[in-house]
Amino acid sequence: MDQQARGSDTGSGTFGGFSGADPYLPVCVAEGEDPQTALVRARTDLGDLLLAEKVITPEQLTSARNVVSKSPGKRIADVLLELDIDQEKMQSCVAGLAGMGFERVTYDDIEALKQLEMLGGDYCLKHGVLPIRPKGSRLLLGLVHTEDLIVIDEVQNKLGLTVKAVVVTPDDIAAVVEAHREQGSDADEIAVDEIIASIDEDDVALVENDEEELDLEKMAGESPVIRFVNYLIFNAVKEGASDIHIEPQEKKLQVRYRIDGVLFDAMNPPAHMKAAIVSRLKIMANLDISERRIPQDGRIRAMVHGRKLDLRMSTLPMVSGEKVVLRILDTRSIQVDLDDLGMSEDMLMMWKKQIAQPHGIVLVTGPTGSGKTTTLYSSLAQMDKKKQNISTVEDPVEYHLNGINQTQTHESIGMSFASALRALLRQDPDVVMVGEIRDGETAKTAIQASLTGHLVLSTLHTNDAPSAVTRLINIGVEPYLIGSALNAVVAQRLVRKICQHCKTMATPDDHIAEHLAMQGISVDQLAMGEGCDKCRNTGYSGRVGLYEMLILNDTLRDRIAGSPNVTEFRRMCVEGGMVTLRQDGFAKVGRGETTVDEVLRVTES
Repeated sequence: MDQQARGSDTGSGTFGGFSGADPYLPVCVAEGEDPQTALVRARTDLGDLLLAEKVITPEQLTSARNVVSKSPGKRIADVLLELDIDQEKMQSCVAGLAGMGFERVTYDDIEALKQLEMLGGDYCLKHGVLPIRPKGSRLLLGLVHTEDLIVIDEVQNKLGLTVKAVVVTPDDIAAVVEAHREQGSDADEIAVDEIIASIDEDDVALVENDEEELDLEKMAGESPVIRFVNYLIFNAVKEGASDIHIEPQEKKLQVRYRIDGVLFDAMNPPAHMKAAIVSRLKIMANLDISERRIPQDGRIRAMVHGRKLDLRMSTLPMVSGEKVVLRILDTRSIQVDLDDLGMSEDMLMMWKKQIAQPHGIVLVTGPTGSGKTTTLYSSLAQMDKKKQNISTVEDPVEYHLNGINQTQTHESIGMSFASALRALLRQDPDVVMVGEIRDGETAKTAIQASLTGHLVLSTLHTNDAPSAVTRLINIGVEPYLIGSALNAVVAQRLVRKICQHCKTMATPDDHIAEHLAMQGISVDQLAMGEGCDKCRNTGYSGRVGLYEMLILNDTLRDRIAGSPNVTEFRRMCVEGGMVTLRQDGFAKVGRGETTVDEVLRVTES
């Protein structure tokens, strides 16, 4: 991307739609207004300009203006930025109207790190500003809103510099601030050995904590146990872990992180720390520290590396003490675009078609930790939340989504999936997501909802896509109802991706070559990771999905009505062209995304 300021001349690049004065540009023309006058007015009205440049639709502009008219003090730019539109095109138009330059920036482009540190990331995010680089005796400052003169004065007073402003996108500011925080955390050295050495069994202050959020950074240094627990969580987030396992053993305490689906040893603190660490975590989660004989579940809200996280905590009494598992719930991990999940182009097109259907039931299957929730949330994000009533029933609600109505089940008071779903259907929903179909009552209610004009998305714990049909039959759903309501089933797994920093090509050995030959793949060399500091010397970094999609046609619906066994039904699906998990995995091996060992680890032959 060209980093030079653009769009300062209203007759150039950004406003190419006006050069040539096309009289048929989609400009809002008021009643009795001359079209040419409307075209001139569009050059000074942001909404009309965005419409003329085809950045927004007439419906979006009308909706935004209605919101502004009923919300005193709200700007149309604020409303439009909340819509799913191209921020680069919009901010380019904003810059042109203001006679200012426009820039796209990344963390590597920022030369004013000292000024960024002085302002603080929270200030930059709140006010939509970003110090970019010194420019002579002035500072080049990125702005989201060009009319925020008070903010410009504040920045000049805070930094003691005069500024020259250019327009930037909110997404670029957020990405730079996040990258700056992560870079800053990497520079923090924590003396773990000193912390461990200074911990004593009585080093836990039993205090009542009424705060909803615990800022770990502010709490650091208050007590050795507190500092050590903070370090565990800090380090886990820094390493990209999804879970922290604290496992008591007879003579030591084992701490392990689950990274990219695989457990790794993190550290082995002394055994005498067991009670202190578990007690500290219980205090953070508001659990009963005196009760050690029964399992307990809780939740910790924390500020880690400058961003809010939820940690779901579970304790379980063991022979050598209480085992604790912390699930790190990071909203960023589920904010994955549907196009980036790893589906092939054809499969992605079919899936988008299925989630755009007006009614029916669509299932995602796979074991725990296979990415089902991410797939469903990514699918919901594709839908029009402005025009549709999208509701979910979950247990628990792990991630909070804007624009979506989320319901938490409570089995202890009779608020089961089935009862919550029945109540939800009286709320005039268009799309319903059921967290999991666990029993026949929930399955029958979901099927009935799909047959009465709702699109239902849900998950099942089955090993492949065809097994979902037989599972529904086994838990009591009539086969003819399944054949009528079920639209599609996707089975998925997650495999580790080859690290891009140490990726190399190698000749496959006989064992791997045999598996490739069975899949009809003939290659002289395959990609693999040698191992480096970036991937903890594993050769893998990040994960990608393997997918098996079953689309129901008339032949399969007729066969379902006859209650087929799973082996026979799976054979029919494969003969009908269904790509299996293993086939999709080996296709990704051929493209150099993962390895044969990873595919064999998560799929059945």
